Amino acid sequence: MVLVHGIRASRSMWLRQLAALDAAGVPAVAPDLPGHGSRAGEDFTVPAAIDTVERTVGGIDGPVVVVGLSLGGYLTLHWAARTEHRPAAVLAASCCTQPAGPGLAAYRRLAALIGRLPDGGAGVNEFMVRRFLPAEARADLAAGGMTMSVMTAALAGMAGVDTYADITRIQSPIWFVNGRWDHFRVHERRFVAAAREGHLVLIPRATHLVSLVRPVAFNRVLLELVDRVSTDAGDGVYGTRSSQARTPPTMPAEFGTMTTSSPSREST
Repeated sequence: MVLVHGIRASRSMWLRQLAALDAAGVPAVAPDLPGHGSRAGEDFTVPAAIDTVERTVGGIDGPVVVVGLSLGGYLTLHWAARTEHRPAAVLAASCCTQPAGPGLAAYRRLAALIGRLPDGGAGVNEFMVRRFLPAEARADLAAGGMTMSVMTAALAGMAGVDTYADITRIQSPIWFVNGRWDHFRVHERRFVAAAREGHLVLIPRATHLVSLVRPVAFNRVLLELVDRVSTDAGDGVYGTRSSQARTPPTMPAEFGTMTTSSPSREST
């Protein structure tokens, strides 16, 4: 499994997911995107970010599930629509709003204003993190650092991404995972319907950073997806998984989520 982090964050936002996957015997890797974490000194561009995902997936033998959240979700969908390394499945979290129009323009203006503050917006970011995230999540984000200066380039790059069109091109199953209280759900139904095989998972009492706010529920969704991929591809895809890990919750009520699915579309 490959996990792609969100804007300003780094691979460390996935620490609890990496630990859960390791405990379940599922190999996983979380790279830093350009302009973030250990690569904060690099320029962020969408092509460079896509190349990071491509190189990471290309170095893995066997079926791969690619997971992305927020910016990472948009990039994962953009990558999956173009790659020759077809993933076994994609999980796109917190990215069900088309990155275009007045919403993106307003976000870019706000980011530019915050970036002009004397501290580059670090104080605003710290306030928001403390206000909306639990202590363990704050520690995970702090481990890899938060990069405020990447906002302008990342949002400018996203202006050229058509997520709806990307979704229509993806051949693999797509799981859209959102917090019930996420503000990035504007086009949720449209995105799910556009997928060749789309599934929607809603996690109650979760906001935009769903993997950080409700890590246990999110981790169970990851393991459920791994189980589905293993079943579809034949037993043993993730051969080191324990017997306990082979039976993750299969009913939404068991792990505090709600699911819907779109009917599979015929190949064109």
